[in-house]
Amino acid sequence: MNPSPKTQYQRDAGTDTERLQRYVDVLDDVLDYARERDYKGWDYGDGMSSRLLLSVPIDNRWFNLAVQEFIKRSPVNVRPLFLVEQRRNFKGITLFAMANRTRAQLAEWFDGDRPAETYRDDAVALTEWLVENQAKGHSGFAGSHRHVIQHISGRNGPRSGIPHSPNIVSTSYGVKALLAGREFDPDYPDIAKTAVDVMLDDLNYRPKDDGAVMDYYLSHPKDSYTLNALAIGARLFVELYDHFGDEELLERAEKVYDFVASKQTDRGGWYYREPASASHLSMDNHHNGFIVECFQRYEQLVGSGRYDETLERGLDFYARELFDEDGAPNFDEEHPYPRDIHATAQGILVFTYAGQYDRAERAIDWALANMYVPSEGRFYFRKHRLYTKRMTLMRWCQAWMAYAIAEYVATRIADEPTHGYGIDADGIERLRAAAETP
Repeated sequence: MNPSPKTQYQRDAGTDTERLQRYVDVLDDVLDYARERDYKGWDYGDGMSSRLLLSVPIDNRWFNLAVQEFIKRSPVNVRPLFLVEQRRNFKGITLFAMANRTRAQLAEWFDGDRPAETYRDDAVALTEWLVENQAKGHSGFAGSHRHVIQHISGRNGPRSGIPHSPNIVSTSYGVKALLAGREFDPDYPDIAKTAVDVMLDDLNYRPKDDGAVMDYYLSHPKDSYTLNALAIGARLFVELYDHFGDEELLERAEKVYDFVASKQTDRGGWYYREPASASHLSMDNHHNGFIVECFQRYEQLVGSGRYDETLERGLDFYARELFDEDGAPNFDEEHPYPRDIHATAQGILVFTYAGQYDRAERAIDWALANMYVPSEGRFYFRKHRLYTKRMTLMRWCQAWMAYAIAEYVATRIADEPTHGYGIDADGIERLRAAAETP
């Protein structure tokens, strides 16, 4: 099926139709890469899943950290040598589920080698997988990494007696995927709402500094707060509020947003943790992008103007200091390298939702020119100053880029930010009517 020349986007920028089709072609190849591997792969911090490490008859925090960090930071992919298992990542599956659902909708406007049913069937199956593989033994629906991550403060992930331990970020994206997939099962929103109890009870939602905070994961240090995770948790509350209309959810969201907003620096960005000294990370790229996106989502759903200044300053910092003019992502506010594909994906999302489509396109085009293998449909992990880490991590590289590209195209077609929910039924009917208008 050829793209309709009648959508609002194509009326405004008809010569860009070929560009959108090219992006959709990339999206198809990236999804094919994942589908052929059953959406399984290596992940960023999966070193503790090494069968070699597990065979060592000691369990020492510092030894675990050394092995995990060596595997993570090696300039070449040593995971095969360490026998690291390739698995599905919970958050990665949320992104693939939403990207496939959106791609099924886009079949009305763009050519592809696969029918819409292929993408929709995958979206249905992946969303169902999230429910079946949620972190069990907790207060409600929750998501977790499916491998152990060793932190200095403890571990996050599968533990003895508990299949998985929840964290804010995986849970929030799981909620988003269930709300987006409510057309597949009308019970999904009610399941998603039980995640509120996980935030309140398991992750210890509590007042702090005229706002509220939660723990990122169960063993998170109690004297510091991960700011991007808090923003993503606030988004969970506000998206559930949008669906259910429960004012208490909005109040909880705004208390967390208030805390995060209060930690914005004079420069406009946010440190990874509060206090800043609690992490080696500074104002890095994709974590700042998470925060900006969450404030964007609040303003879209609530529209109160409560965080207008926060969002304006955050977006200005993000665009000015964390991206080059050619679309290349900087690692943080002081260092351009390493240039990370996850940062590119987050930039595509933030700039798309801000209506800065030229910036979003430059980010996509930079990634395609520098981090993509078109013959294989896969993205590289990181580009350093003198070398490139050519490994492909299923969640970090493929899921994020598939989701970001799908969001960019859907937002251009719908002429409004889609935030993982695709083009709603009213939007599709509006576009069909526009296509039929002489």
